Amino acid sequence: MSAAEYVPPAGGIAELRAAAQDCHGCELWEPATQTVFGAGSPGAKILLVGEQPGDAEDQRGLPFVGPAGKVLQKGLDEAGADRSMLYVTNAVKHFRFTWQGKRRLHQTPDAGNVNACRPWLEAEIARVDPELVVVLGATAGKSLLGSGFRVTKERGVVQERDTPAGRRRVLATIHPSAILRMDADVRDQGYADFVADLRTAVAAVSAG
Repeated sequence: MSAAEYVPPAGGIAELRAAAQDCHGCELWEPATQTVFGAGSPGAKILLVGEQPGDAEDQRGLPFVGPAGKVLQKGLDEAGADRSMLYVTNAVKHFRFTWQGKRRLHQTPDAGNVNACRPWLEAEIARVDPELVVVLGATAGKSLLGSGFRVTKERGVVQERDTPAGRRRVLATIHPSAILRMDADVRDQGYADFVADLRTAVAAVSAG
């Protein structure tokens, strides 16, 4: 399984987004409503990578428009990130879920889904060519940095790393959905730490 044959060899983000709508590179396209491609400035300084679209994203066709997206946007605003400097996407472009009654419950993408979808992520990073890639959580981190990635060990520090999209400056932090799952007594601190990581990212590109 691979999306490689669907990725156009030339063109910008708009051409990639259009081509991705027809991607059948893994089995997730069939039950999903639509492909959810990245969004934001095609010349962004910071490219943020999450895990996969959720239910709200699958229905609207845009990344980070559900509850986790609200946490991310609030954090980016508090960190001083201007929208013109941002591009957001996911390691996997289709919603993986299981039915519980009439509800669609999130399922973590497996390694096969992540590997199949990686050509899209590589192409996005190549076309945008950001100064910094921010990986949000374990799935995004493993997609770009390998199976040994652990967000608890690597978060909050800008590193030069080899990725499938070439040598890149990378900063890891938790996925905003992790904040929503935290117990109430630690959620405020978890969110504050998340914003601190985002401030580090903004400062890294501001300093060049």
